[in-house]
Amino acid sequence: MSFEEFIGQYGLIVLLVVLLVFMFWSSRRRMQKQKAEQEQRARQTVPGAEVLLQGGLYGTIVEYDADNLDQPALVEIAPGVEIKVHSQAILRVVGPNPADDEIAEAADDATDADADDKPNNV
Repeated sequence: MSFEEFIGQYGLIVLLVVLLVFMFWSSRRRMQKQKAEQEQRARQTVPGAEVLLQGGLYGTIVEYDADNLDQPALVEIAPGVEIKVHSQAILRVVGPNPADDEIAEAADDATDADADDKPNNV
């Protein structure tokens, strides 16, 4: 059996198998990317973070339970005005993250402590 005969008889099947493998690989890669984005969003979504909601409203998270996404989040959209929204209504974190500020403060404190421990050569 020559190559031309093989392609003539089985070419379509080979093409379909290659296409199915590509579709499976592409789908799996996209799902992994979406999962990583969701995990990053969950880490950033903490009380005090400024967020953009699906409806175009900006607000500050007051209460959010990352473990129970069926529990509504409490978002302050104006001073003294808090609304309950579904956790999936939070589109993205847009403002400074208080957790990042705490990490930066801890790093600054550690740097200051190291500077205090060093002797002065005056």
